[in-house]
Amino acid sequence: MGVVTTDTRAAARYLTLAVAAAGIASFALLYAPQPVLPEIADAYRIDPGTASLAVSVATGGLAVAVLPIATLSEIIGRRRVIVVSLVSSVLLGLLLPFAPSYPVLLGLRALQGVAIAGFPGVAAAFLVEKLGGRGVAAAVGAMVAGNTVGGMLGRLATGFTTDWLGWQLSMGSAAVLALGCASVALVSLRAERRRAGPCQRVRSSGRGALTGIGTALRQPLLLAQYGVALLGMGSFVALYNAAAFRLTSEPLNLTPAVASLVFLAYAMGAVSSSFAGRLVGRFGRVRSLIGALVTMAAGAAITLSTSLWLVVAGFVVLTGGFFAAHAVSIGWTAFAADPAGRGQASGLYTLGYYVGSSVGGTVGTVVYAAAGWGAVVGLVAAWLTVAGVGVLAVRGREPSATPAVTRRAGHRRPAASRA
Repeated sequence: MGVVTTDTRAAARYLTLAVAAAGIASFALLYAPQPVLPEIADAYRIDPGTASLAVSVATGGLAVAVLPIATLSEIIGRRRVIVVSLVSSVLLGLLLPFAPSYPVLLGLRALQGVAIAGFPGVAAAFLVEKLGGRGVAAAVGAMVAGNTVGGMLGRLATGFTTDWLGWQLSMGSAAVLALGCASVALVSLRAERRRAGPCQRVRSSGRGALTGIGTALRQPLLLAQYGVALLGMGSFVALYNAAAFRLTSEPLNLTPAVASLVFLAYAMGAVSSSFAGRLVGRFGRVRSLIGALVTMAAGAAITLSTSLWLVVAGFVVLTGGFFAAHAVSIGWTAFAADPAGRGQASGLYTLGYYVGSSVGGTVGTVVYAAAGWGAVVGLVAAWLTVAGVGVLAVRGREPSATPAVTRRAGHRRPAASRA
């Protein structure tokens, strides 16, 4: 059993603060343009679909880059990748208000998505290597909470400042917010390193890093987590994308501005993800993850009501369930992966997450247009059922997947990891 010292505890606190702040910075930048898409369309005289590329090219760049960057982190180190990701994504964010044309804006956003990929693609693996089995679930929960808060604050920063700053400077305000959070993350990472020393990691050769992709694809337990990322995020975005249409049409008839306040439900995601570690410690990973998926399905079902308050409550429940599931699943992925493929496993999880966002969001809107809200809820229920069955199918496989991790970390496998 490793000895827990004051410096060790302080290092863990600094590390948790660093990933939470980095999550806020990264996801504030990623989603900042969403509230000002109408202003972008007016400024460049383009249609709404073309304007939406300001968001989708960034998430697409992230999805394309995440696996190569995760593989690169096996060679040059995860801390270095995270630092470069934060610095470069913030710098690109500060340049965006000065884009002279829409193609240049899209180019900068695509590069920004690639830059942001360095954080979500390797952060969970970095936490496992630094913390081993101790405290990793809580730290991952803090990271996901940061991601959630960042996505919400980025949207609010641009949305609330557009009227008096204009859309370009409002994008700059989100970048300034990200700059402050990134500075906190970098200072915290430096303080953590002074107290804990270098990360316990064996560097891979380029060939070994590529081999790690095969390793990450051969473990059924990991495949189930990739399925949770794909289907869980797809379900979540499908409902949120269709929500604007549902809320502004009969019988609710909200104005677009009021309907956009549904994103405040993301605050519940910050709460639920931060408590995910406690859930794992008490109930184990399988029960916690299944419970979170069931909570998502229950929240979706509640939104079938024609009462506005019940619809809002449903989105709050849905959001809490989703981010709890995400926190449990991404931490489980990093913990259960073979050390030789841990970065690639985290990268594959993130790839599934953003493919789910892109495909699920589009499919959800198409289904809503064709068959209405009830059909979207039914589709989401089916996807979540498949994800849950996948998790149950691999229960009991974790012990064979984790001993190498726990031996390297110098700890016994904690009770929380025994599903």
